[in-house]
Amino acid sequence: MSTRAIAHNTIVQIVGKIISVALGLLALGMMTRYLGQEQFGWYITTISFLTFAGILTDFGLIPVSAQMLSEPEHDKTKLFRNLIGFRLATAIIFLGLAPLAALFFPYPTIIKQAIALTAVAFMGVAMNQVFFGLYQTKLKMHIPTIGELTGRVVLIAGLWLLINLKAGFMPIMAVVVLNSASYTLVLWIAARKYTPVSPAFDWNIWKAICKKMWPIAIAIIFNVVYLKGDAIILSIFKSQSEVGIYGAAYRVIDILAQTAMMIMGVILPLLAYNWTRNLKTEFKKYYQQAFDAIMLMAVPIMFGLIMLADKIMVFVAGSEFAMAGKPLQILAIAVFGVYLGAIFGHVAVAINRQKQTLWIYISDAILTLIGYLFFIPRFGMYGAAWMTVFSELYAGFLLWLVIRHYSQEKIQLKTFGKILLSGLLMSVVLWQMRQAGLFIQLITAPIVYLTAIFALKAVSKQTIKDIFALKTKTT
Repeated sequence: MSTRAIAHNTIVQIVGKIISVALGLLALGMMTRYLGQEQFGWYITTISFLTFAGILTDFGLIPVSAQMLSEPEHDKTKLFRNLIGFRLATAIIFLGLAPLAALFFPYPTIIKQAIALTAVAFMGVAMNQVFFGLYQTKLKMHIPTIGELTGRVVLIAGLWLLINLKAGFMPIMAVVVLNSASYTLVLWIAARKYTPVSPAFDWNIWKAICKKMWPIAIAIIFNVVYLKGDAIILSIFKSQSEVGIYGAAYRVIDILAQTAMMIMGVILPLLAYNWTRNLKTEFKKYYQQAFDAIMLMAVPIMFGLIMLADKIMVFVAGSEFAMAGKPLQILAIAVFGVYLGAIFGHVAVAINRQKQTLWIYISDAILTLIGYLFFIPRFGMYGAAWMTVFSELYAGFLLWLVIRHYSQEKIQLKTFGKILLSGLLMSVVLWQMRQAGLFIQLITAPIVYLTAIFALKAVSKQTIKDIFALKTKTT
């Protein structure tokens, strides 16, 4: 395993993610402009409902797959085939029940029909989790990047065609299904190069999977309450138009927040590998690098969204969604909590302390659900947004405390201080330029931020040398 290989793997993902984010925002803009507030609200309600069901089927299989495939005691081929079988069985059961559950909700018939159709797409999402675990251990995360970009291109091409044909809501949802199927197909085909890709059932391996994942599964079941409970409860108490406005803002956050999971997906196998072999120095190095790298992105995203939210929503979603700028400003703060949770949640898996974090997710779910039920009927999307901020910061901060206790490793905050200072400087410049156009601000902001980062030496010269070294350095 080489520093240069890890760095290049990460760079490929970051570049791919930048392109994917751009395509995702383009698709979002096409849908909001074509569907309008109410029908986009149908889309958000459909996706939120199935995401709720999808997260219940998650069981933490991405980190569990990566961890188990990194451990020496398992036959990798046999384990991978059983992971596929396990995921396929659980996805069919839980996602098959989702359309039936939707019948009991006060949604228009077309939303219930869309939930039944789009459940197929979430089958693909569920299967992707096993492939992610495989590619993480192989340091081949460029393959999911290719798959994601393929799906985005299919989505945009399909949307363009249907918009020109003036198609209705259900054909739009069919393209969403096609997007997911394309993504999964790329991952499935590429995986055959590394291992046989077919489901298997071995009760002993399934028991080992269940034993490893049950603490994560319980955490995720409670997780889903505060992650997607806002949109579900909002769709019950408020109009589909308000759901559409809030959903447009939240979709921007969703797209941007995926970066943290991507980076931790790369680093998780390294953390697990070094922790299980008691290589504490290497573990500490990767732990610190993960924190610094994610904060390097979290801070400018948070400050940038707060300063530019109104202009971003008008540009991305159209003038009909200008009101989404206000909830986006609030949700920008939640991004910081999401990124913290991504770091420390993955580290908990790496050091096998999932059980010790359960109380965090359980208490967070209870407190946030109470908050949703109290604030959303009274304040609508703003109540939902502020409770989302609370839930993400609550989980992120407490996870940090738990990981510090059990790993006995302390995060050094010197680099974070420089990152924070650079982000504040960027915000001051954006405030001074508030009358300028969005494009000028979007060009200026990263220049100011990166200049400050390098001036303050938040990124070391050694890191740059490691990335661009001509010779491979073994760790």
